[in-house]
Amino acid sequence: INAEYGDRQKSMPQIRVVPLGAGQDVGRSCILVSIGGKNIMFDCGMHMGFNDARRFPDFSYISKTKGSYHQYIDALVISHFHLDHCGAMVHFTEQCGYDGPIYMSHPTKAIAPILLEDYRKISVERKGEENFFTSQMIKDCMRKVIPVRLHETIKVDDELELTPYYAGHVLGACMFYARVGEESVVYTGDFNTTPDRHLGAAWIERLRPDLLITETTYANTIRDSKRTRERDFLKKVHDAVSRGGKVLIPVFALGRAQELCMLLNSYWERTGLQHPVYFAAGLTEKSMTYYDLFTSWTNQGIKQARSDTNLFDFKHIRKFDGDINAPGPMVLFATPGMLHAGMSLEVFKAWAPGPENLLVIPGYCVVGTVGSKLVTGFKGRLPIDGKSSIDVRCEIAHVSFSAHADSKGIMALIKQVAPRNVMLVHGEKWKMGVLKDKVVKEFGVPCIYPANGEMAEIQSAPEVPVSVSAELVSSTLHPERSKRARTCGAEAAFHGVLIAEGATDMQILPPTKALEAIGEAAHELSFCRKLSIHQTKHDEFVSTLQQQLLQQGVPADQISSKPDQLQMGKLAITLDRRKSEVQLSWGLEDQPFAAKLIRAIESTGRG
Repeated sequence: INAEYGDRQKSMPQIRVVPLGAGQDVGRSCILVSIGGKNIMFDCGMHMGFNDARRFPDFSYISKTKGSYHQYIDALVISHFHLDHCGAMVHFTEQCGYDGPIYMSHPTKAIAPILLEDYRKISVERKGEENFFTSQMIKDCMRKVIPVRLHETIKVDDELELTPYYAGHVLGACMFYARVGEESVVYTGDFNTTPDRHLGAAWIERLRPDLLITETTYANTIRDSKRTRERDFLKKVHDAVSRGGKVLIPVFALGRAQELCMLLNSYWERTGLQHPVYFAAGLTEKSMTYYDLFTSWTNQGIKQARSDTNLFDFKHIRKFDGDINAPGPMVLFATPGMLHAGMSLEVFKAWAPGPENLLVIPGYCVVGTVGSKLVTGFKGRLPIDGKSSIDVRCEIAHVSFSAHADSKGIMALIKQVAPRNVMLVHGEKWKMGVLKDKVVKEFGVPCIYPANGEMAEIQSAPEVPVSVSAELVSSTLHPERSKRARTCGAEAAFHGVLIAEGATDMQILPPTKALEAIGEAAHELSFCRKLSIHQTKHDEFVSTLQQQLLQQGVPADQISSKPDQLQMGKLAITLDRRKSEVQLSWGLEDQPFAAKLIRAIESTGRG
């Protein structure tokens, strides 16, 4: 997609894809796609496992010169507000100089700047990083955003079109369908095919694109039922507070936070538990405003309930403004979800040494984060940033409430979209290999999973529209077709002729109309076969054969009988007594009947 590649692509039929992030990895999602001479960047995220230059995609792949990226990128498309999908966006636009259009949903445009500002504060004000993007840069970046509505087709220019579809996952998350001429790509971003307490399931049309680029976070996992996971989660939390322990639940401020708050609030209401439950992020207070603003993006239950009650007004959960070292049991939701920085990491450092305490990790943790080291049940001294370590003695539970599709969900989406090719991103390499084998075996389509910086070329197969004669469709679907047509088993197919005038003007006509169109006369094909019969069978042969045909459902009025001869339209059976032979002749339209007659003659005239 660099200058040389961008020029070359305009005259080539392939779709080209290069992951700058999320290639055989989770985090820093950034997928470059060249289609029909247009270059699209899907997502522009940061990697939570790094604190150096590696946290951002390597934009030098596009151009070595900052400020020239808009010459090579026609559109930047952001699937949702999670930082591993949008965290590098401000850096790319304001510090690297991309000045082209940015597309995202209305909820993503509203929420992304809040998360970006929180990320900036942690990086600059807490960690003291320099040369980081500023608050003003975030505002300047968001002014370039063009918000899109679900199922609305946006024309980026005269050739490139974008259409967003509902992805579930988090409020405002979208899958995007990109089309240039007859070439097309679907990019899923993160999606969830299972509805939860506040969002619906992902949905997309049967688009049959040349390429589907899908996330594979849980490529080889089939999760337990949601009810089982909720029961396990509630039991672990209840047991911990009952023994006097503190429970830390690291979450991101929108999405799983609301899901788990709804679950715990209803459980506290049912059981009468009095132990305090807190949320330590002011972000979630603001997030409730966005659920009010964008109710149309929630599930049907939330939409219906909003008129009667506020489901996000949690009676048993309140803002935390106390001391994390205060005595007594409590439950605390804190951000971020992967324990790589912020309040959740500070609380974990304080509570980890207590064996009575509990850490519940409810989502996926990127490799390199503290959370990823703990999901296996780590105990002992855990190094943090190479400067300090934590004595981990608390109970650790990984109960997945992740809003990503599991293996079954990914396969279901592939089946629904029906692509010609599949590309796997946003997953671990060995898991992608397992899923690739399943995709190839079940769907019979090519499947690849390139690494970061590795270019993949996909041969596109443009569709050529063909018009079908209304007369032909009508005659095929007419319910009162002849007995003969039904016997032939042709109820789902039609018999027509493809007429092509040039490369694009094509139509299918009934044979008689096709002959008229090309100025030709019809030709008839006739078939003939001779069968030997036993001499003793001569006298009863014709009558016996006629009875068999009647028993097989051939109407009596369609059979004409003469001495030593049966006739059905163009189909004739003649007995030659002198040679002890039966001669059978028929036309093309009688082929199925001829096969039946041959079997009948063989059973009647021999033995």
